[in-house]
Amino acid sequence: MTDTFREALADRVIVFDGAMGTEIYKHGVFINRCYDELNLSQPDIVSAIHEEYRKAGADVLTTNTFGANRLRLGAFGLEGRVADINAAAVRLARGAARDRSWVAGSIGPTGTLLAPVGRVTPGDAYTAFREQAEVLAETGVDVFVLETFTHLAELWQAVRAVRSISDKPIVASMSFPFVGPGQNQLEGDSPEVAARTVRNWPIDVFGTNCSNGPRGVLHALERLAACTDMKLIAMPNAGLPQVVEGRTIYLAAPEYMAEHARRFVQLGAAIVGGCCGTTPRMIKEITTFVRTVTADARTRVVMQSAEQGAAVAPVTFTPTPPAEKSEFGRKLYSGQFCVSVELDPPRGVEAQKAVDGAKMLLAAGVDVVNIADGPRAVARMGPSALAQLVRRECEMEAVVHYCCRDRNLLGMQMDLLGANALGLKNILAITGDPPKMGTYPNATAVFDIDAIGLITFIQMLNRGLDFSGAPIGGKTDLLVGAGCNPGHVDLDLEVQRFGRKVAAGAEYFFSQPVFDPELLLRFFELTDKFPRIPFLVGIMPLVSSKNAEFLHNEVPGMQVPAAIRARLANAGSRDEQREAGVQVAREALAEVLHHPRVNGVYVYPPFGSYQAVLRILDVIDERRRKPTVL
Repeated sequence: MTDTFREALADRVIVFDGAMGTEIYKHGVFINRCYDELNLSQPDIVSAIHEEYRKAGADVLTTNTFGANRLRLGAFGLEGRVADINAAAVRLARGAARDRSWVAGSIGPTGTLLAPVGRVTPGDAYTAFREQAEVLAETGVDVFVLETFTHLAELWQAVRAVRSISDKPIVASMSFPFVGPGQNQLEGDSPEVAARTVRNWPIDVFGTNCSNGPRGVLHALERLAACTDMKLIAMPNAGLPQVVEGRTIYLAAPEYMAEHARRFVQLGAAIVGGCCGTTPRMIKEITTFVRTVTADARTRVVMQSAEQGAAVAPVTFTPTPPAEKSEFGRKLYSGQFCVSVELDPPRGVEAQKAVDGAKMLLAAGVDVVNIADGPRAVARMGPSALAQLVRRECEMEAVVHYCCRDRNLLGMQMDLLGANALGLKNILAITGDPPKMGTYPNATAVFDIDAIGLITFIQMLNRGLDFSGAPIGGKTDLLVGAGCNPGHVDLDLEVQRFGRKVAAGAEYFFSQPVFDPELLLRFFELTDKFPRIPFLVGIMPLVSSKNAEFLHNEVPGMQVPAAIRARLANAGSRDEQREAGVQVAREALAEVLHHPRVNGVYVYPPFGSYQAVLRILDVIDERRRKPTVL
């Protein structure tokens, strides 16, 4: 790693690895063994587990030393081997890290209550923790992680012990079992008491791990975030363990764990990872999901760098007005009601069907086609290539989607400069769906930035600056748009991002399909505080009940109300369901058509059915004859 742990902690979300004990158990090691001692007797198992976590994308590998203090090793007669076990653990983790991950020295509780309730005095605990910490520090850990403590008194002894011998970062984490809504906490100190107590301790991060699964950790994190501004960590176990055919297993799916990791980050967690039952596959999913919500942080870092560069390279070009960048821009900014239809890129080499579809749409009066960039992470022909093929055979203008998932900053700049040179002026900035959804679920996502950062950088190119703030000897004339989802489950977050996209320089918006006009009207109310930007409402004619259920349950951002799904299910035959879907689309569009915020319609052809698109065009004929004023 080129930066220090503390430097990274200030700039981005850090992903820890997952469980060690349950992974060792999978290798056939009985639970009556001392798992820490395997660092000496079966190091290949431990190394292999570390390697899997590093390959999964973990930023931090945690040493196999959770129970390697004198008091816990004594139960196995190994109290005299504290130094050997801990030193071997650091070497194994360091060997697997290969300078691509930090190594965290794991220190767990003593396993018994402190006196006067238990038999271990605070002084004994302090001595045991200090002995272990000395070995971990001397062997070269980058950070200490004090994990799964349930009582502040014992955690303080561990913190005090580590800080007495090292100034390296300390991540302190407690388990708050059964802290879900309506539940009583099983034991230990509450999140609120813990947060208030540790705020002045010499630690870098505080939070929660293990507990009773992702939901319990989420609730604990909410309570911690409400009463502290410290950096927070959240690392749940993979749900509650189940005994299946004599084996203890964890049943939480990788996607479930990853989705909760994303929620942790949205709550402000600076570190995420996993505890008992968490696998390398789960950490891989968590890494991908976290990147989709932390691109903002990387955007800000690169933007700062660009601004620094711009300080020595003054802006010398005035951006071209949106109405002068393209015919689509002229229509939008002159008040003309615009119709856009999504054109499906082929999965293979033959693009003629898509080109013929564009010709048909042009003849029907459609203003511009939209060409998606690997939607749902499915590999298709690139949108820029299809846009060129369409333009070669007809005068149809295209909006080219550009996705942050698949390119780093270098590739983005090259692509955008090339698009401008080819005359592909209309760009829709998209963050992108995680690769796990699509053709190649093991593909590596990039997410150097998100859609907001991409909008910012396109506007830099439009001012004659590259991504570092250096002049490019001219300027681009790219009309940059953004997407939004009026039916997003987290509407407050969507409204916030809408405002940030406007502030970054978005010049038009396309929405996800709207099936319930009330959702769109509510979205307009919440976003009315932002400057008015041309807005094209998304409309999709559903083709069947099965299609509606698939979109609702399996496509991110799609929300088909239960009443509409029931309407299609009760429609009868497939043809009748298709007709019902068209009528739903017509009704939704008719209800919002004359709203002053609606400047156009963006039609999604289901399964490439352009005939279904044409069925709703007559609804907008009257509206197109009445220009609007922004």
